Amino acid sequence: MLTFRDSNPMNNRLPDISLPFGVSDFLPDAAAKIGYIEDRIRRVFELWGFRRVITPKLEYEDVMALGLGDGLKNKTYRFDDRQTGRLLAFPPDITPQIARIVATRLAASPLPHRISYSGRVLRQTESQTGRSREIFQSGVELIGLDSPEADAEMVAMAVEALQGLGFSDFKIDLGQVEFFRGIVESSGLSGQPLRDLLEAVARKDASAVARICAESPLSEESRREIASLPRLFGGREVVEAADRVACNSRSRAALDNLRQVLDILDIHGVSDYLTIDLGETRGLDYHTGITFEGFVTGLGVPVCGGGRYDSLAGRYGFETPATGFTFDVLSLLQALERRPELEASTARDFLLFNRGSDRRQALETARLLRSRGYSTARDIIRRDVQPSLEYARRMNIRCMLVMGDESDKGVVRAIRTRDGKTVRLASDMLCRDGLMEYIEENQGE
Repeated sequence: MLTFRDSNPMNNRLPDISLPFGVSDFLPDAAAKIGYIEDRIRRVFELWGFRRVITPKLEYEDVMALGLGDGLKNKTYRFDDRQTGRLLAFPPDITPQIARIVATRLAASPLPHRISYSGRVLRQTESQTGRSREIFQSGVELIGLDSPEADAEMVAMAVEALQGLGFSDFKIDLGQVEFFRGIVESSGLSGQPLRDLLEAVARKDASAVARICAESPLSEESRREIASLPRLFGGREVVEAADRVACNSRSRAALDNLRQVLDILDIHGVSDYLTIDLGETRGLDYHTGITFEGFVTGLGVPVCGGGRYDSLAGRYGFETPATGFTFDVLSLLQALERRPELEASTARDFLLFNRGSDRRQALETARLLRSRGYSTARDIIRRDVQPSLEYARRMNIRCMLVMGDESDKGVVRAIRTRDGKTVRLASDMLCRDGLMEYIEENQGE
């Protein structure tokens, strides 16, 4: 049957094939970098004894909502399930999913649970913020231990993972939400004055805090406690400064807990990376003790965060203490961009170019190289050496092996893509240990 193309180009335009705002395609180089970061983090988790789970991309909305604070509930994508008539949701965070799994699928298993995960979540964002709706999370949850050592373990793991990614200039900002709760509880503040106080303390706005104190009927003890909050940020001396100010028992118990965690972190040898912020208000509706965030120099957003959340699993019918944290992989990617070790993660090892018509040597060589751990692709397209070499450069392949030259049997030419230098190899040299290192270090022709 004959078909005719409309002569009016306006009628032959493709449909809109753009992506929704706030999501991205990750092309091979970016995907390789993300994979490198996730693999390095996962290895740390494994070395600390954590076992991976894979959570679903869909949950029933009412089940998911049990484990979410108001902030994340408002950022959840919801839609109807045609099969059941119930609302479904894309999880905006993986931690509530872990709590559900522990409370149901693992309820009969012995505690504690050391669980790790890696995955993407979706969150509603305002279009004008320019923020991604997708968040790549790699994290751990330690469930079933109410112990300062468990809290310290989370911080020490975060430090180790950041070091393993090549960071040296970073800080872990420690807080203790019970310290803040104790001050608020003893003050009697509520309603709008309390909301104003939360905002002022989050901004470290001492003048706004002083105004709220002046306008509220507070005891002198409460005034001193509240007025100190914007200043309780810094090094270890912050704990002693807070100790001189705090009068209520809840805040003093929180300081004792923080001291125990800091002592254990001294043993872990990570204290040089720590700062303390006792005016931290993040996670007040979710966390129940130690909290922390990790920051690297040059990036204004945290690359990791977490803390204790002893009440979450109980929302699913399984009362047990818990602590955990997660890395924001895309923030790490932004912080690591153009570092040599990250750029190297995008490279592949060999492209095989066969001059002859017999493909046996090329296929057997490819199988040999892969068995020795080298990534190896065959250049199946028939073309000359130079176009194939340019293709290898564009694809970030480190070396092109040229074989099948009738005039030079038994020899393979290795052409380095970084400089075009050729290293001649006898065929049996392809079995040698350190083959790529030999090619990279040889002076070549």
